Amino acid sequence: MADALFVILRKIALSLGEGVLERIGTELAEIAPILTDFEHSMKQIEGELSILKAFIDQVSIHKDGDKAFDAWLDQVRDVAHEVEDIIDEYAYLTAQNQDTSSFFKRKFHQIKNFAAWQKFPGQISQVEARIQRLTEMRNRYGISVGELDKGNKLQQHNKFSMSDFAYLTDNSEIVGNIDGITRLTQWLLEEKQDRTLIAIFGMGGLGKTTITSSVYNNKRIRRTFDCRAWVTLSQTYQAEELLREIINQLIDQRSSMASGLTTMSRMKLLEVIQIYLRDKKYIIVLDDVWDKDAWLFLNYAFVRNSCGSKVLITTRQKDVSSLAADSYVIELKTLKYAESWELFCKKAFHASTDNKCPENLISWANKIVTKCQGLPLAIVTIGSILSYHELEEQVWKFFYNQLSWHIENNPELYWISNVLNLSLNNLPSYLRSCFLYCSLYPEDYKIKRKLISKLWIAEGLVEERGDGTTMEEVAECYLMELTQRSLLQVTERNECGRARTFVMHDLVREVTSIIAKREKFGIAYGDAGTTQVLHEARRLSIQRGAKSLNSLASSRLRSFILFDTEIPSSWIYDISSSFRLLRVLCLRFASIEQMPCVVTELYNLRYLDFSHTKVKEVPASFSKLVNLQVLDLRFSYVEELPLEISMLTNLRHLHVFVVHDVQQRSLNCFGSTKFLGNICHLKNLQALYTVSANKYLVSQLGNLTLMRGLGIMKVQQSYIEELWNSLTKMPNLSRLLLFASDMDEILNLKMLRPLPNLKLLWLAGKLDGGMVPSLFSKFEKLTQLKMDWSGLKEDPISSLSHMLSLVNLCLNGAYDGEQLTFCAGWFPKLRSLQLVDMEHLNLIEIEGGTLMSLHTLELTGLRNLKAVPEGIKYIRTLDQMFLTDMSNEFIERLLGSDHHIVQHIPDIRNFGSSDTQEANNFISLEYLTKKYGTGALKYSPAE
Repeated sequence: MADALFVILRKIALSLGEGVLERIGTELAEIAPILTDFEHSMKQIEGELSILKAFIDQVSIHKDGDKAFDAWLDQVRDVAHEVEDIIDEYAYLTAQNQDTSSFFKRKFHQIKNFAAWQKFPGQISQVEARIQRLTEMRNRYGISVGELDKGNKLQQHNKFSMSDFAYLTDNSEIVGNIDGITRLTQWLLEEKQDRTLIAIFGMGGLGKTTITSSVYNNKRIRRTFDCRAWVTLSQTYQAEELLREIINQLIDQRSSMASGLTTMSRMKLLEVIQIYLRDKKYIIVLDDVWDKDAWLFLNYAFVRNSCGSKVLITTRQKDVSSLAADSYVIELKTLKYAESWELFCKKAFHASTDNKCPENLISWANKIVTKCQGLPLAIVTIGSILSYHELEEQVWKFFYNQLSWHIENNPELYWISNVLNLSLNNLPSYLRSCFLYCSLYPEDYKIKRKLISKLWIAEGLVEERGDGTTMEEVAECYLMELTQRSLLQVTERNECGRARTFVMHDLVREVTSIIAKREKFGIAYGDAGTTQVLHEARRLSIQRGAKSLNSLASSRLRSFILFDTEIPSSWIYDISSSFRLLRVLCLRFASIEQMPCVVTELYNLRYLDFSHTKVKEVPASFSKLVNLQVLDLRFSYVEELPLEISMLTNLRHLHVFVVHDVQQRSLNCFGSTKFLGNICHLKNLQALYTVSANKYLVSQLGNLTLMRGLGIMKVQQSYIEELWNSLTKMPNLSRLLLFASDMDEILNLKMLRPLPNLKLLWLAGKLDGGMVPSLFSKFEKLTQLKMDWSGLKEDPISSLSHMLSLVNLCLNGAYDGEQLTFCAGWFPKLRSLQLVDMEHLNLIEIEGGTLMSLHTLELTGLRNLKAVPEGIKYIRTLDQMFLTDMSNEFIERLLGSDHHIVQHIPDIRNFGSSDTQEANNFISLEYLTKKYGTGALKYSPAE
């Protein structure tokens, strides 16, 4: 709950950041006193909400399961949402009054909305009264902080303290993780004098406690140590009680009680443990550790006595596991399907002698096991429940279809929701809303790092940290923290090892969706168990079944994300009429040819996505969207941006291009978008892809000093000096796409200053002198290089070999010679190499010891290459080899006499000259998957 207040408090601060009177003028004098009173009242409400947030932060973790407290929190949430509605309405009216199209339009808006301005005093009075009643209710029902531990945390309720013990029964029932158990046993038995700290890390429900317990209770292990203790820390613990519990397990409890432990201070208790362990070989398990702080004083207690002692930590937090040396960390993963099936059958069919699933239930049992996605806690809990259900197909089908309901309401599934909830409840306010937002995506959807970051920022969920750090970078820190907390899993990394996509475990998403819906944060419509949209919902993603949703009665929506593409454009135009206060509108892959008229009236809009649609035009009325931060028109049909785009001074990301050639084998593979306005006004722009160059535009680009990514087309040699001068004024520029105007244009890049932070360069067009420019020797940070139609006369490989950080290299028609040579030691980090359309190339020489990290090799249109390069046999890291439009002789030798060269490559695909469409489809599929995740393909129309 505190996370909602956290976001709303930030909104209040931003809304009061500059006086509205100064922004909208004083042409309607009647508004002035309303605005003055509004700002005064909002400051008072801000103070009240700040205190409420502090109170909730302090007390909420100790009130879990307290129904009175939960009901009171629901009231707080409603008040917070009322405040948010007032702030957003205020921002909406303010933006209308700032309409700069004409004095008369501005005046019209002010008069038309005068009644709306007059409602503010009454609405604020109601909110103030409700806040007062919240305080009275809190006192009336005794909702208070309670007695705090002296300088520490409160004792955790026992019902949560042994979360992973939900399926701790018999060691013979443990399935999977054999390697982990073996390693852990070896570490505990190894003859090593120094005290060893071992960590077992993974998401809740993986069986960290179970595995640790099976080893801890092993008779051989028990005989190895002089004494042992097992304590559970959980999210809250009382330090003195924790130390007393350790002493009680190490020492006879009666003697420890007699020695006055109950009254000892923390330091005295530490001293008792130190003295006792001084000359003993001990093993101590710290189960369910949530932060590093606990180790600060426990490390002091567990003496390093050179007796070969061991300390085991189980945790869901990666930073906690880092307390142990890397060589002593076990990261648990979900079970493989075969292991999941074995464990499920052991529980669900334990009454049968062979634990075998009846034939009539195999289909539904498979679906249930798949849903559990290898999480042992869920498999065992659900299997145990089903063990006393009738073995009839209809019964199991009904259970599966109602699984979402069971997780939320069935007390027998208490362990699943509560174990997973522990991770969610432990999130700080700034992370919780961000994580709830992830639940709006479909099941198994690959969440893109760049996309989710932009959505969080648009929703106001990401804080400004200053010091030159962008909000995009802060959002990326949020993502990393969520992965370290085992709430998101990284599913794909880019060539540099940076996380590209993330996924939520199905059951984590299920539990999170339930919370998001209950707290009115957001709803995934069409998801299992969700067939209606609550009036109070703030965010809505429609995953399927959109046609059954006839209207949206609520104007409270802040995000609308459409995944269901099988709906007519008329439905979209109708439904969008209720989007008054929207901040995020994502209609990617929607079947529409023009933007809904209402879009330009969404004054609070921050994020607008019409990519992969048939939209052809951006209307001039876009000038009204003064708050817009992201405009995404990739793969649309828009080829010209109106003058009015330059009025969107808050734009941070502008993506607009038409794709003509998916394989990117031609100079005009992208359409060049004309930018008609004065681009120097867009001073907040960080990414711009792609615009058509002209003399005026290239000179103005230097004003965009925050730019990090730029794509510019139709570049002429006469623009180069001015363009490069502008680029050098962008200190953070890391991605540059530069395309010459046509195949005859020759670009001279000599004598130009380097761009020190460039990581990606795509250079298309002939280069002066047919040589790699000396400028390239300064690109020390470059990780991706693509050169198209460069007209190079000499082998470029040696000129590029100094690029030690390069991970992706593509030469597309770049070289007119006959031979390329890769010498030993060159390109140590290169993972992907593409050689395309070099018609004279007949020999590729690869020495042993080069390209030692290469995973993907693509050869396309090298019609004069007859033999498979012999040196490929040295590249043992190769996973994939893609061949497109190669000569028949090359393919024959590949399959015959030269097959021994490539026999170590597991995935080789060949597309002949007659397979152009198949190659296009394959490459398009690969491209879209990398750019947008598999979810985009799953929900995209087949075209």
